[in-house]
Amino acid sequence: MSASNTAPLLSMTGIGKRFGAVTALTAVNLRLFPGEIHALVGENGAGKSTLIKVLTGIHPADAGTIRLGGEPVRFSGPQQAQRAGVSTVYQEVNLCPNLSVAENIYIGREPRRAGLVRFDTMRKAAAALVARMGLDVDVSAPLGSYSLAVQQLIAIVRAVDLDARVLVLDEPTSSLDAGEASRLFELMRRLAGEGVAILFVTHFLDQIFALCDRATVLRNGTLVGEYPVAELTHKTLVGHMLGNAAGTLEQIERESAEHDVPRTRTGDPETVLTATGVSGRRNSVAPFDLTVHAGEVVGLAGLLGSGRTETVRLLFGADRAVTGDIAVTGGGAGGPLRSPRAAVSQGLAYCPEDRKTQGLILELSVAENILLAAQAARGWARRIPARKRAEWVAKYIAALRITPADPTLPVKALSGGNQQKVLLARWLVTQPRLLILDEPTRGIDIGAKAEIQRLVLSLSEEGMAVVFVSAELEEVLRLSHKVEVLRDRQLVAELSNDATLTMDRLMETIASGAIS
Repeated sequence: MSASNTAPLLSMTGIGKRFGAVTALTAVNLRLFPGEIHALVGENGAGKSTLIKVLTGIHPADAGTIRLGGEPVRFSGPQQAQRAGVSTVYQEVNLCPNLSVAENIYIGREPRRAGLVRFDTMRKAAAALVARMGLDVDVSAPLGSYSLAVQQLIAIVRAVDLDARVLVLDEPTSSLDAGEASRLFELMRRLAGEGVAILFVTHFLDQIFALCDRATVLRNGTLVGEYPVAELTHKTLVGHMLGNAAGTLEQIERESAEHDVPRTRTGDPETVLTATGVSGRRNSVAPFDLTVHAGEVVGLAGLLGSGRTETVRLLFGADRAVTGDIAVTGGGAGGPLRSPRAAVSQGLAYCPEDRKTQGLILELSVAENILLAAQAARGWARRIPARKRAEWVAKYIAALRITPADPTLPVKALSGGNQQKVLLARWLVTQPRLLILDEPTRGIDIGAKAEIQRLVLSLSEEGMAVVFVSAELEEVLRLSHKVEVLRDRQLVAELSNDATLTMDRLMETIASGAIS
């Protein structure tokens, strides 16, 4: 569609928002036109999520105006926004896993007769909706019985059924594989064709160029500009996002490129961890063997549902192994890894994929989250001295470039990328021998992603062992000394990251389940 021959369906003008002494947004403008897919882009901390929350009434604006269909609006919360035709689907699925798929789609608006819920009618309507989405889902089954990816799609189905005029999708593809993302894109194009204005927040630049008509770029809470996507290149878009930091990103990428394949390792490094015949509970992973050496980055590659997360949870003792043995060399306390406490005592650390529900305590401050593991290792009766606490927190805030650099802020006030850095800082304080990272760059901006990649390389060079899980195969190839390939919850191949390991070969191995 052309933005020049029609009025915007939604306009936000001069939006400002402060949280105490922190300015989150300053004079930000946004326009959405009927039938367009519009990208909202910027680094973590640029103000994207805050702008969405101002739009939907979660946070009241301190300055500026919002117009929907030409009329001024100021929503008191998401429900009022939904009734007006503005629906939002967030990165973290906010549904009820104990209820059925149909109940989640129609929660709060169930079809009733004489005050009683008409479950048959609800299930039939839900089945029609998921069929429109192209999903093969039993709408009578509990939502929690499905993967996080399917739960994300169900959240989008619910939003679509709310007669949305404006649909806001906040990182909707972060948990989806290529096939599921493709179905989502088909639906987005169909909805845009029906006149829905879609605001699409993503860190995947290729998706912006494949889907979007225009892009609004934010940086540090201010508006950089609004651009037709057809007039942008990847380089110019990254430049708009990062500003002066673009040079820093290029430096990080150059440093990472120095470690690209072939990645040769000399000498006979110390073995840190050996897993032999390890398997988990039913439907977890089949028995596997794995050896990790000091200074080695071991990448885990495979499609969504291949067993990557299940594997690393077994290594850390977060899930109990039902067969096999995990031995840590020189790990201190010794003994089997039957719990995270045992793993930490032997020098292991684990950053889970879902940092908000499994990693961070959002109500605690940045400093408290950073010091949590170190204090737990000492025992709560032996408090870390105040001076040492301050030194450690200041060191890792500076080393990881956590912003805002205020250790007293609640960690929930930070962007996703900075929350990820806080979680990394927590474990680096403990000086682990093996660091397990499950999707550490998922849902964060390109600058923070490059910084974390550089950190992994630096830790490896200093002798730390790293197990690295990522859905982005380019990232796995860039960082890993060897790649463990999983398929259908089985470890099917171990590939040395030498000159023979190409992207094509890795994808072929994932597809075939055999070493090529």
